[in-house]
Amino acid sequence: MMTTKIPVLVTGGAGYIGSHAVLALKDAGWPVAVVDNLSTGFRFAIPDGVPLYEGDIEDGELLARIFAEQGTQAIMHFAGSIIVPESVENPLKYYLNNTAKSRALIDAAVKASVKHFIFSSTAATYGVPEVSPVTEDSPKSPINPYGMSKLMTEIMLGDVARAHPLNFCALRYFNVAGADPQARTGQSTAGATHLIKVAVEAALGKRSHVGVFGTDFDTPDGTGVRDYIHVSDLANAHVLALEALIEDPQQSLTMNCGYGRGFSVLEVLDAVDRVTNQTIDRRMEGRRAGDPASLISDNSRIKATLPWEPRYADLPTIVEHALAWERKLTEIRGE
Repeated sequence: MMTTKIPVLVTGGAGYIGSHAVLALKDAGWPVAVVDNLSTGFRFAIPDGVPLYEGDIEDGELLARIFAEQGTQAIMHFAGSIIVPESVENPLKYYLNNTAKSRALIDAAVKASVKHFIFSSTAATYGVPEVSPVTEDSPKSPINPYGMSKLMTEIMLGDVARAHPLNFCALRYFNVAGADPQARTGQSTAGATHLIKVAVEAALGKRSHVGVFGTDFDTPDGTGVRDYIHVSDLANAHVLALEALIEDPQQSLTMNCGYGRGFSVLEVLDAVDRVTNQTIDRRMEGRRAGDPASLISDNSRIKATLPWEPRYADLPTIVEHALAWERKLTEIRGE
């Protein structure tokens, strides 16, 4: 059955994951527009022909204008703050950017009769899970304001979907990595904390070393194990989730988005060494507060619900795409 391709507004579409979702929508022929305040996003990440509204998602008048001009019928919501340690130091920033502003966006969507809402959530809603792989029904016990701010938005969406003709999908991401295979966009944030981003920066001489936080976890090599998912596979999952919401307006969905397998920090660094044919300087440091030993998704629900077939579920491929983007970013910035 062919899904009608309705106009989609992507919030935070100039950022890392949002810009990949814009490409996935555009490549598949969906009408798409972006709203982004460019606080952490980049104008160059938005493809030609995609309207960019520079502004904030708490601006109800701006949103009403966008919805009217674009005929918006669905929202993909990526705008927000994502740095866990910062959320501990500045919790009110996270409850503003991730919770209060999401409330304003959902309110504007309801007023404009927008029918479908895809939300960028996180495995941080689980906190430190007792069991890994983690299912969607595992206890939600966030240990930092970042995870809590996202969980609060999930709860809001559930309540709103019961009260209004709006359905939603919350996708709980695990460790997002890599870049567009055609190097059209990628992780561009200075000072990013994602391991693969940090490692390829070190491989290109942009950082002196990579810190390994914790070497005494209960894992095969003592370092933390994470489920790394290629950002383009993640973006594709959003498009498929939107199709599912359109096909059944009565259903809402909450699904993990990961590959269901993990790699340790040292395994990731070994993969970067192999791809670049050099050795990154590794500095062993103490554990960071709240880091689980292992965080791997049980992805059986998304596999059963959507026709999602990951194309880049291969660690060297993820590293190669991240490296290609990092080199291109050097050209873009003239470094």
